Amino acid sequence: MLSEADRRKAADILMSAEKERKQAVQLTKTWPDITIEDAYAISTEVAKRKIAGGAKLIGHKVGLTSKAMQRSSQIDEPDYGHLLDDMMIADGAKIPHENYCRPRVEIELAFIMGKPLKGPGVGLAEVLRATEYVVPAIEIVDDRWVDHKRVATPTLIADDFFNAACVIGAPRKFDATLDLARLRGAMSVNGEEVGRGTGADVLGHPLNALCWLANERARRGAGLRAGEFVLTGSMVQTCWARRPAACAVEIERLGGARVVFD
Repeated sequence: MLSEADRRKAADILMSAEKERKQAVQLTKTWPDITIEDAYAISTEVAKRKIAGGAKLIGHKVGLTSKAMQRSSQIDEPDYGHLLDDMMIADGAKIPHENYCRPRVEIELAFIMGKPLKGPGVGLAEVLRATEYVVPAIEIVDDRWVDHKRVATPTLIADDFFNAACVIGAPRKFDATLDLARLRGAMSVNGEEVGRGTGADVLGHPLNALCWLANERARRGAGLRAGEFVLTGSMVQTCWARRPAACAVEIERLGGARVVFD
């Protein structure tokens, strides 16, 4: 376990890399004994600093929920991070590519909680009762690490697994009869399809990601609040958004979302 001073130093590295849009050497190079609990504590420290600076916590992201993403990262378990209000980008917006270091995009199903949800022992029945809206979304992730293919799990968790921004489509009232696992989604960049998947590619069912998140956060004394927004992980392998890039996702029966890197 790291000392509180070392956790703060690690948070300094993360915030500097994001602010200056520069690549950093992964945390395990400096602290080989960093643990998963250290990583979540560092992630929380970064979020606290941003909130103290005026940002607002509005939800959470779950990452590494599809086999495609687990294979590409060589990590076989999910992780989670924070979503802040200043990460939200309007559907269809144009954003400067230079706002990021090396941005990539993902297609995701997102959910808005209608009721609080806290583990342990949360299952699908509890998630069904607590969920109010389902939303098609694009997560923008930013690679700020030297040799991203070799970045170890603690560094990725501390960095909220590259989390940078989110573009959401129109929310739809959640209908428990909608077969989310069978919904098909596709992602395109500059009009060319770059990935296609289904809801079942996300832990077998996207609501399983909410179960996992509620139970995992309970281990750290936290839960999900009513009104919070949750990204449940990419259906397909992430795709580079090189300049210029018009990125779009479409999920059947739910609609889509779009963003342009200019």
